[in-house]
Amino acid sequence: MKINAADKMVQVMQAWGIDNVYGLPGDSVDTTIEALYRKRDEIKFTQVRHEEVAALAAAAHAKLTGQVSACLSIGGPGAIHLLNGLYDAKMDHAPVVAILGQIQSHLLNTGFFQEVNTPQLFEDVAVYNRMVTNPATLPAVMDEAIRAAYTHKGVAVLTIPDDVPDHKIPDTFKPTAGQFHLEAPKADVKDIDQALAMIKKAKNPVALIGVGAHDAQAQAKEFVERYSIPFIQTMPAKGTIDDDHPNALGQIGKLGTKPAYEAMFNADLLMLIGTDYPYAPYINQKIPTIQIDNDPSKIGHRHNIDVAIVADTKDALTLLNTRGEVISQRPFLKACQKNMKTWRSWMEDVKNKKHTGVLPSKMFAKMSEVAPDNTVWSIDVGTSTSFGARFVDAKSTQKYTISAWLGTMGCALPGAIASKIAMPQRPVYAINGDGAFAMVMQDFVTAVKYDLPMVVVVLNNHLLAFIEYEQQSAGQQNYGVDLADIDFAKFAEACGGIGINVTTDEEFAQAIKQYKNPTKPVLINAAVYDEAPLPGKIITDEAEGYMKFGFEYFKDKFQIPKMPPLREIIRQFL
Repeated sequence: MKINAADKMVQVMQAWGIDNVYGLPGDSVDTTIEALYRKRDEIKFTQVRHEEVAALAAAAHAKLTGQVSACLSIGGPGAIHLLNGLYDAKMDHAPVVAILGQIQSHLLNTGFFQEVNTPQLFEDVAVYNRMVTNPATLPAVMDEAIRAAYTHKGVAVLTIPDDVPDHKIPDTFKPTAGQFHLEAPKADVKDIDQALAMIKKAKNPVALIGVGAHDAQAQAKEFVERYSIPFIQTMPAKGTIDDDHPNALGQIGKLGTKPAYEAMFNADLLMLIGTDYPYAPYINQKIPTIQIDNDPSKIGHRHNIDVAIVADTKDALTLLNTRGEVISQRPFLKACQKNMKTWRSWMEDVKNKKHTGVLPSKMFAKMSEVAPDNTVWSIDVGTSTSFGARFVDAKSTQKYTISAWLGTMGCALPGAIASKIAMPQRPVYAINGDGAFAMVMQDFVTAVKYDLPMVVVVLNNHLLAFIEYEQQSAGQQNYGVDLADIDFAKFAEACGGIGINVTTDEEFAQAIKQYKNPTKPVLINAAVYDEAPLPGKIITDEAEGYMKFGFEYFKDKFQIPKMPPLREIIRQFL
């Protein structure tokens, strides 16, 4: 018995649980599109308007679910467009399979129209990268590609000349999905007991929790409570434990809190739990450190490690919770909690500063207040990331997706599309700056076309605002950061969605309340105040940069520049 090679490849994808493919059809991938058409009741095809959105959506889909996701494009220009989203998947360790079309195999290496050497082009982004030239091997190569994406938590790329899947092949291949199992290493009890001895001895322990703890939420919460440990969560791990937990100190780094910074550098023991946090200057390098990670290559990558627990985070934390004695009192925790109470009072003050238009800090806090407990937050890069970190109290029952390591603008809308496809019952908030949204805005119509009700918020201040303050903190003059205004609400209506313009805090609060349960995609175009996303702790170099910027601005324009409120600067610097 024989079967079309494309049909068999799609059967393999279905066996692995792939139920949606993001992409755009075209001549060099049409044979595969035809096979997806024949399986349309089992595997959906979500047509986007730009291939970058397909890859970003696939990356977000994988990050949100932990399951392999798929995107598809023609070769040449379409494949090139996929690269940015695939690098997002690579750097955030999301399992994605990318299917690339290619000119027919008899035309390869002739310099034909749209011929691009995609195996060479995708070599850096891919954990698995193959050109398929034999139809009989296509199902096995797809099977191997999906295994590699799972095994290495990365991107598998298949380049397939369009004539290859159109051949008949023996229907004998059996997918290996049912036999596949990733066995995480088990924690060594000796390491666990050594770590417990250090925790018991420490006066000022602090935990930095990363995405490796996503599947150990209950165990992580029990751990910090059992041993009275203040904890910091990395941005992509936000909400692993509720942000308003009594032991929580928010994030660290430029987008973090001052209490987190101070706790880190007053600690006498650091625990890195499922994180390869990259910003080494924000980690205390002078104290003993325990690291839990299931990938041995990450041990000691950023910090000298005294006890390494190479194990699944849930397994390691379970042992730590069951083998150690409860520590109910720690003066250090109480001091951190006092600092955090002061910080929250400062943030209340920030939300009530004098302003015109819609104040970003207040609008994020309002969204956090009204968002249902099962909300998916899809946050873009820029000031959206900063204010999301600061003013969204994410819950462990919610999902929070960002472009963490690549930090690519335009990730929020694709993330929201993926969220509604992967988790249709959950409410979704996509929050973007006007610069970021403009990069992918055409795909708002994708949300309309596929009836994906969501709330898209655009912080419209006619600026690349995060870059504005980056330039200032580096002592540079603002240049190239102003944006022409777009009426995004009219655009949303033109796409068939709901568009609303808001110009005050009260109008925004009313809009969020009105569209808490939208029946179609809603875009709130918010005329926001240019509010500075100040670091939680302003370091000396940044303070000097602001001073240099102000001096040069005055020399150039003979006037004082608009600056963040002085008391915000002083209290986050001292």
